[in-house]
Amino acid sequence: MQIEEREIEADQVRLGMFVCRLDRPWTETPFPLQGFYVHELSQIETLRNYCRRVWIDVELTQRGYARSFSGMSALSSAASQMTTDRDITPNGASVSTPAPTRDPRLGSATYRDTVDFEHEVPRAREALENTATTISELVEQAQSGKPIEPEVAHAAARPVVASVLRNADAMFWLNALRRHDGYAYSHALNCAMLAAAFGRHLGLPEDYLVELATGAMLMDIGKTQVPQPLLEREGPLDPLSMARVRRHVELGTQMLQDDRFSATVIEMVRGHHERADGTGYPARRSGGDIPLHARIAAIVDSFDAMTSDRPHAPAMARHIALQDLYRDRVTRYYPELVEQFISCLGVYPTGSLAELNTGEIVAIMSQNAARRLRPRVLVLTDPDGRLLSGFRTLDLLSADSAIEIRRPLADHHAGIDVKELYL
Repeated sequence: MQIEEREIEADQVRLGMFVCRLDRPWTETPFPLQGFYVHELSQIETLRNYCRRVWIDVELTQRGYARSFSGMSALSSAASQMTTDRDITPNGASVSTPAPTRDPRLGSATYRDTVDFEHEVPRAREALENTATTISELVEQAQSGKPIEPEVAHAAARPVVASVLRNADAMFWLNALRRHDGYAYSHALNCAMLAAAFGRHLGLPEDYLVELATGAMLMDIGKTQVPQPLLEREGPLDPLSMARVRRHVELGTQMLQDDRFSATVIEMVRGHHERADGTGYPARRSGGDIPLHARIAAIVDSFDAMTSDRPHAPAMARHIALQDLYRDRVTRYYPELVEQFISCLGVYPTGSLAELNTGEIVAIMSQNAARRLRPRVLVLTDPDGRLLSGFRTLDLLSADSAIEIRRPLADHHAGIDVKELYL
């Protein structure tokens, strides 16, 4: 996924273009989502009123998805995902995709960072530690057959949501630096953070974000009832073993069949392996039969699984995982939801490594909402790739415009492990 952007005057914006960046922070404009197709003349007029220059995503504009959203607002298109009954896959094949029902909660809330990165870091660290401890207790309770208490699960999710709402980057940065005890624990925590951040990005209300974080945290709770040797087996599973592992969805749903858990949480557990084209499991639901929170769960679950070390596969670099999601966006995940997820995390996600055009290797510390391609970074090496004795931060937004990110790098590039180097 090489995202090509083109800078143009706001007066040059036309219907059908995908606007991915503005010359000012998104929070200073009326647009609820960061990145949108232009479907109405009123959107062009608003852009002209607020901006002098904008950037368009060339590929998305050329692919002509706007034809599927004719006459819809940016928010409606993001909410409805697809309004026609046929789409074109990246290889040119045509597939049927029933249109999901619009969810009115999308874009109903507006958020902006209320605490800067440095001040949120200590609060995010405390929230992260408390939530990680509670998740460990929940997993151990589930393994021993004890019921999951909704109050405890919500208590673990709320600090994550609160920190993400104050500042969307601090917790992701700290989590990138901490060592993870095991996949079950880290996956639950990572998914809770991702769901909360994605929900914030989509403008969903705060109480719904808590349910999203709780559901994401409990998506794989049913795996505590699956024989551990199956989960730890390296290599592909035979059909019988695969069927036993896939039962974790049913087992997890049964564990949460309690009136005190919301339908949102239960549907996320039940539906996080369903896919837009009906190829998922366990019910092979498709299109509009899959509610918004289950679609969010599928994206979050897939991304974190791909970027985590598992017995059968090493962790994938974050930018490669985003490429995979982008490639499957039409058939499996809904295009605009994936596009918004990429916009949420940034082309260079927080915690990942990258190389500057100066040759220095950096870790992405936080995003710049106004210029996603110019994040704040931690410089780790000199131009020759030698580790620095003292790391320094660099905000590419205010740095020399000639300095830019040349390419994203895989985690542990050249043996560099941020967890070993910082904090």
